[in-house]
Amino acid sequence: MERSFASRQELAEYLAQEFPAAAARDAQISPIPGGREAGEAVLAAIQPDRYGFDRNYLDGHVSRLSPYIRHGILTLVQAKELAFAKVKDRLHAAKFVTELAWRDYWQRLYAAMGKGVWEDREELKTGFPLGAYASQLPADIAAGETGLACMDSIVSELKSTGYLHNHSRMWFAAYVVHFRRVRWQAGASFFLSHLLDGDPASNNLSWQWVASTFSHKPYFFNRENLEKYTHGVHCKRCPVRGRCDFEGSYEELESKLFRIEAR
Repeated sequence: MERSFASRQELAEYLAQEFPAAAARDAQISPIPGGREAGEAVLAAIQPDRYGFDRNYLDGHVSRLSPYIRHGILTLVQAKELAFAKVKDRLHAAKFVTELAWRDYWQRLYAAMGKGVWEDREELKTGFPLGAYASQLPADIAAGETGLACMDSIVSELKSTGYLHNHSRMWFAAYVVHFRRVRWQAGASFFLSHLLDGDPASNNLSWQWVASTFSHKPYFFNRENLEKYTHGVHCKRCPVRGRCDFEGSYEELESKLFRIEAR
């Protein structure tokens, strides 16, 4: 295969020519640059001390290292060592390094499970049988045409950039599995078809964590949570604000979404 190109556009055209089936499915090219030089620049810019304070916000100091780690351009060890070098007290980098450790943990589980990461590791804790969940992702979700500004924006960002903030991934997974009652495998496959950093380990086991087949309870959210960590960027322009699926307290939503016996 060719390795040298005069421009990124030339590279994109070459890939579309070499992989027509993939291009026919999705010809969008992510703006995230590849290669060692780009990866090292992203690595040099990390702020591990700030990460621990605001990583949950969409505009927080996340590292965006995952695509480069996923494709072997950077290693977890490199990221860990630089994080520690950037802080006076290693505790200030603890949360950042913990997240690197989670990625390593998923990979080790994948090495042990293999294709088993596509199977429910445990039973659902939602109170519903497996048969209550659809096996295919609904067309409106895949097209980003649900009418919910937050979910449609997540799909648009996923398709156009190949990247999502972790909180967006969790919200979307919870929406698919719990609010729309679709099997997590359908959502996980959708993510893997678009994410630059997608791998069956981190992706599938995180979807299972949300679904409750790899955790002690299902993960879900309400509008207050989403609005807080997005600074209301989606809710301000949502046509169904005030009457969307995510309105209500956690207690109210839990009673609507699940059949869980009182604890």
